[in-house]
Amino acid sequence: MPAPRPASAQPGNSRQIAFLLLPGFSLLAQACALEPLQVANQLAGARLYVPSTYGLEAREIRSASELGLTPRHAVGEDDGGLDMLLVCAPSPLPQSLPAKVCDWLKRLAGRGVVLGGVAGGTEVLARAGVLDGYRATLPWQRFDAFARDYPRVNLSQQLFEIDRDRLTCGGGTAAMDMMMTLIGQHHGQRLAERVSEHFVCERIRPGDEPQHVPLRSRLGHAPQSLVEAVTLMEANIEEPLTTHELAEHLGISRRQLERLFKKYLQAVPSRYYLDLRLQEARKLLRESDRAVGDIALLTGFSSGAHFSTAYRNHFGMTPREERLV
Repeated sequence: MPAPRPASAQPGNSRQIAFLLLPGFSLLAQACALEPLQVANQLAGARLYVPSTYGLEAREIRSASELGLTPRHAVGEDDGGLDMLLVCAPSPLPQSLPAKVCDWLKRLAGRGVVLGGVAGGTEVLARAGVLDGYRATLPWQRFDAFARDYPRVNLSQQLFEIDRDRLTCGGGTAAMDMMMTLIGQHHGQRLAERVSEHFVCERIRPGDEPQHVPLRSRLGHAPQSLVEAVTLMEANIEEPLTTHELAEHLGISRRQLERLFKKYLQAVPSRYYLDLRLQEARKLLRESDRAVGDIALLTGFSSGAHFSTAYRNHFGMTPREERLV
């Protein structure tokens, strides 16, 4: 299902897109958000997007890589025509954030300006109170702390979120996928695909793809036997092991294994394993042209019918319908 279209300028008009750069921001993430807009202008032969930059002051800002950029404006200046503001900030944020930043964001939100957060920019929006009630995401390393500190924000672990007039992403190259998705919403999917082709991207990753979180980080302080169980599952997608076989490999009882999954992953082993296989199937459906029957076999399903039923129960659509999205 397409993401809701953010409020912004009327079709055919240039959109004024500003970037608020805070000290320590990622040059990569900022470039991944900016460059697709510039390429869209180039390919369309029109100024669809007019970018500008803001800082705490109109003087050089040092990025995380110690290279500097000089913004055109200071916070609060010359913002009357803005359609969208994207906050680029380090993650985690410093403890203090100037009050003028929060005040400005609240004022822009009140005017209906679309607000976005790139990497640590999500936390800036949350501190300003302009993300309450919205779906949002940020770099995976900050999931737990953010969920604890901002319970009014509907945190997701996806690559990016476009929820009404708010956009957030996990930083890095996820910013490019988010902006290309936005270009598709504004000016049609074909232009977005041409922008993707320009950057030699195989595809535009949809926002509902989860961020890749390293296994040890996902499982936190879980016992080593659980980490090994999940590692075995991930290594045996095509020929799944039974719960009994997993337990035997680990030298523990099936009952012990089930208790570990329930305590740390809130699932029984068979359900968790099925979810892993279906996520891999979804990736293959989106990224390859393999036949659906072949993908079923590659992800451990004995028949196409069983695969289709499991896929529909999990994702709300059949594998063939997935390919049409």
